[in-house]
Amino acid sequence: MERGRVKTWKRRWFILTDSCLYYFEYTTDKDPIGIIPLENLSVREIEDSTKQYCLEIYNPRGQKIKACKTENGGRVVEGKHQSYRMSAATADERDDWIGSIRASITKDPFYDLVSLRKRKVINNNNASQD
Repeated sequence: MERGRVKTWKRRWFILTDSCLYYFEYTTDKDPIGIIPLENLSVREIEDSTKQYCLEIYNPRGQKIKACKTENGGRVVEGKHQSYRMSAATADERDDWIGSIRASITKDPFYDLVSLRKRKVINNNNASQD
């Protein structure tokens, strides 16, 4: 599969295990250059004018995805994406990835509780400012 943002596509190799998607620059790499924990995320098929057979991993709440990547100097940094777009070689491969990723997505009820609490606080603050 290939991974890319809006305009840049880079070839990456993926391993899906333990509810995480690990990506590598080369098939021979031992260590991933990025890790995407699949907690509280969603995946869907998407259309892209520059690539066929695309899928997108995204946070349904529109928040930044909790992920990390390794910079050129070897330093691990937090990811900044709200979504990750990938392109498979065929429609069947894309559909297989979507099914496998969906099966690996975990839900953390504590996360939902904290998100609900955060929304209530924001709503209460907005209401008190009116």
